[in-house]
Amino acid sequence: MKKLSTEVLVIGGGAAGLSAAAEAASAGAKVLVVESDLRPGGQLIKQTHKFFGSKDEYAGTRGFKIADILLDEINSFKDSVSILQNTTVSGYYKEDDEFTAMRGEEEYFHIKAKKTIVATGAQERLIPFPNNDIPGVYGAGAVQTLMNVYGVLPGRRVLMVGAGNIGLIVSYQLMQAGVQVAAVVEAAPRVGGYWVHAAKIRRMGVPILLRHSIKRALGEKCITGAVITGLNERFEPVGPEQQINCDLICIAVGLSPTTELLSQAGCKMMYVPQLCGNVAQRDRGMRTSNPDFYTAGDAGGIEEASAAMVEGRIAGLSAAAALGYPTEHGKLDEYWGRLQSLRKGEAGARICQGIDCVLVKDWEGVAHA
Repeated sequence: MKKLSTEVLVIGGGAAGLSAAAEAASAGAKVLVVESDLRPGGQLIKQTHKFFGSKDEYAGTRGFKIADILLDEINSFKDSVSILQNTTVSGYYKEDDEFTAMRGEEEYFHIKAKKTIVATGAQERLIPFPNNDIPGVYGAGAVQTLMNVYGVLPGRRVLMVGAGNIGLIVSYQLMQAGVQVAAVVEAAPRVGGYWVHAAKIRRMGVPILLRHSIKRALGEKCITGAVITGLNERFEPVGPEQQINCDLICIAVGLSPTTELLSQAGCKMMYVPQLCGNVAQRDRGMRTSNPDFYTAGDAGGIEEASAAMVEGRIAGLSAAAALGYPTEHGKLDEYWGRLQSLRKGEAGARICQGIDCVLVKDWEGVAHA
């Protein structure tokens, strides 16, 4: 059976993974990136809005352009970096210290790596309600993929469930594409996303109904509408039901880190609400309790893509240093300074609380990279 080997394996070709690959390659390491989608870039290729953050993380640049910038950087190290697309890492076998992978639907092979950076991103959360399996119910990521990658309108009139950043941004992108947003419903008593995103869709006449959620979808072979209801402090339905005419229901109720491979590798895991799920403990170099595994991006806690890129840089730098490649003195501190700058504000304070829960000063007396 075919077996590939590399010094640094990066699993996931999104914001964190591409940044990690570029950083490790710049230090001289041989890197293999494995990406399950048909093209690298992850969520960046779906994001047509301009980024916030800092100049170092391309503030003012649209997400899909940032993906191109990172790929251009990687191409400058083309002798050191290989990218496998349409390839899924299906498991890690600790007894053999090998990964299994599938490219397309036919090519099955093994991968051996000295160091592995798990940048597998996140999975969309869904909520149960009657008829949620009818065609026309989508996660927000699927809607972005249809519109911004393939140029397909998923519907003509949408009910958006969730007023976090993703729900607000996708609502605006839907309107830019000519889709009418009937309403945004949010179970919490306040908008979860940045107010600048909420203000844009409110100015366009879209109601944001707080303490509301979907109760059931309407239709048989496809979505013809939805029933929403108010919620009390215990998130129990209260008040009269309201019917919304729509042919699309978009669910944007958050993300959960994708961490199965870290668990398979025996990494010490913790459930941290501030990071939105079960994540691996890590040191300042993003190294886990398994000294050959690193985590970066949403796999280590749900955050903005700008922070994911910096975490990827840290993981790539640390993996290369652990392999003996020379790295620039003070660069780790510089990257942590950039992270701290990105984590200012109320949302950042919550992330910092979560990071404090999982951050380990040292792994059994082993010095940092």
